[in-house]
Amino acid sequence: MNTSTPQTTGTTTGLKVHKSDEEWRAQLTPEQYRITRQHGTERAFSSPDFDSSKPGTYHCICCGKTLYDAKAKFNSGTGWPSFTQPIEPDAITAHRDMSYGMVRTEIRCADCDAHLGHVFPDGPAPTGLRYCMNGVALSFEPA
Repeated sequence: MNTSTPQTTGTTTGLKVHKSDEEWRAQLTPEQYRITRQHGTERAFSSPDFDSSKPGTYHCICCGKTLYDAKAKFNSGTGWPSFTQPIEPDAITAHRDMSYGMVRTEIRCADCDAHLGHVFPDGPAPTGLRYCMNGVALSFEPA
């Protein structure tokens, strides 16, 4: 079991989606904006109810980038959608997060830098990782 977290990077250069703060506010709901653009967190068990029995893909709510396959989703019991791995390693970027007196690994969309959630080394096989995402930062596309 791999219990290491993804490589932390501090750069956001090369982003494919660039919008002004005003453009993001116009596109997103206030809650989506607070979480994805201001690095917020939704309350546990308050995110959209994504049925993990349905095949499909999860996308960034900001730019539409494909992030996770439904096959990688599992019920972690934490109150947030959880995945064992992204659909492609370069779909996301990892960043050191030292907020709230903790050291965590923040996960962002690789194309628009949207805050998605955090990754923890306590997930199931095959990766041993738990990508704990904010549900309002994701949209689901059935297969």
